[in-house]
Amino acid sequence: MRINIIGTSGSGKSTLGKRLARQLDVPYIDMDTLYWRPNWQGTPDEELYAKLEQLLQQPGWVLDGNYNRSRDIKWRNVDLIIWIDYGFWRTLRQAVLRAIKRASHKQELWPGTGNCESFRRSFLSRESIILWTIKTWRSNRERYARDMADPRYQHLRFVRLTSPPQADEFLATLT
Repeated sequence: MRINIIGTSGSGKSTLGKRLARQLDVPYIDMDTLYWRPNWQGTPDEELYAKLEQLLQQPGWVLDGNYNRSRDIKWRNVDLIIWIDYGFWRTLRQAVLRAIKRASHKQELWPGTGNCESFRRSFLSRESIILWTIKTWRSNRERYARDMADPRYQHLRFVRLTSPPQADEFLATLT
């Protein structure tokens, strides 16, 4: 099975994606890992798309990430798109708690990049993931709802999960 998990930063894409990949015994692919380089430098789109194309040739995978500009590649052979659509306050709380944990542990976010969250970057910066969550939650929600209704994507199977218990129930159906 080939699955793309989408949702606003902090919604729980990675947590669900890793769980699902283990359950289905398929590779877990994280778009952020493909994109981010050392010193918070991004990968140029041409190179990012080439990496993505190569990884998606596998017969099954769980892909975690939005990166809307790569949608044509991600959704070309996808079997299922899971939209994690938790409420704003839950998503924001999860993003804040994650940022605190990452900053306090100086956890490297993507192997080999050296990129770590800091309290300053998370809470006092224009690059703040918290600010990004606040700014994009509504627009992401509107875009994903449009995608689900878009005739170009009617052949795709979308599942919209609005709570962790609903996510657990859905995962139980895949075993």
